[in-house]
Amino acid sequence: MGKDAASQALGMKIEKISPGRATLTMIVGPQMLNGHAICHGGFIFTLADSAFAFACNTYNQLTVAQQNQITYLQPGQEGDCLTAEAVETARSGRSGTYDVRVTNDAGDIIALFRGLSRTISGQHYPEDGDQA
Repeated sequence: MGKDAASQALGMKIEKISPGRATLTMIVGPQMLNGHAICHGGFIFTLADSAFAFACNTYNQLTVAQQNQITYLQPGQEGDCLTAEAVETARSGRSGTYDVRVTNDAGDIIALFRGLSRTISGQHYPEDGDQA
């Protein structure tokens, strides 16, 4: 999170993180509303994409998005605390598939997101036995 200026700027918080999983939250502020006075879909997508990114980078291998899609089911409202829970559903070789469920305070599903990841060369931090 320390290097993720976009997630920080939107006030996202990591609630849980473990191998292949991540849960992030974000409060919908007035600056996130569209012309219909509901949360702009781009902010919901960004929350889901950030949860996906944290989940697929939990193995200390640099991993990027290859493809993403989202389905919006109902709007987010100003003041809602949105929660994005990312779960790895498959991982093989350099490819991974992650499903993200975005919910509001009441537990209503706001959006469903699927992210496909691709591992690239490099690590986030040295591990035991790595040479500095």
